[in-house]
Amino acid sequence: MKILYRVALVVNSDVTAKEHPEALRPFLPEVDAFARHNHFNVLLPLLRLLALGLELPEETFVEKHTFGSDLSDSWIRMMKYYPRTAEDEEKTKNVWLKGHTDFGSLTLLWSQPVSALQILDPQGKWKWVKHIDNALVVNAGEALEFLSGRFYKGTIHRVRQPPADQRGLTRLGVFYFALFDDDVKLVPLQESPVLQRVGIIRRTPDDRAPSMGTYRKGRIAAYGQTVLKEGKEKGVEEEEVAGVLIRHYN
Repeated sequence: MKILYRVALVVNSDVTAKEHPEALRPFLPEVDAFARHNHFNVLLPLLRLLALGLELPEETFVEKHTFGSDLSDSWIRMMKYYPRTAEDEEKTKNVWLKGHTDFGSLTLLWSQPVSALQILDPQGKWKWVKHIDNALVVNAGEALEFLSGRFYKGTIHRVRQPPADQRGLTRLGVFYFALFDDDVKLVPLQESPVLQRVGIIRRTPDDRAPSMGTYRKGRIAAYGQTVLKEGKEKGVEEEEVAGVLIRHYN
């Protein structure tokens, strides 16, 4: 018998964009208010700070994140993780989700008390992300890395088995995945005075860089379907999506 350990609910930032299960419909106004809070009260102020960090006009990134339009595909995700059997933990070496970077601009994670999230530090060590009440964890995504010429690097993170004192608990994750509008081409903003001083690192040549929509669709279609190849670095697997080399960390 196959045991399901993870249940996910995904709702587009525009809750009217798709039809939802009947059980969810009474809660859509609440989900809509939560999506709008994440977008307007959290995401947009952060995007303004990131633009100023590149010495660009304050609205540079904001203008590329319209809410509820046909070009926007940001979404709310709620995921519930259940404890696994010892046999399955051994098979996965206690890793529930391999190390990776998100493919959007920013991901907002609402901090919750059951530990499982880790980030890879510059020294190559996995570090637990500590829970803080009423706090947010903010991960930079690949799309932001592309536009910033890697001045803002994508956060490499993974999900693993909680510490021993929390292993019998279910874990609820609540996230807001923000993406640039689908028509935004993922090329560095060369007009940035900061990038002109420090230089630009490209993931792909500008003339072959995908749009956000193309990259999004490619990443979603490849998820769980691609046979990963062993990378040059130890413990790293690779795949190519829309002409971009993607790394997965074990």
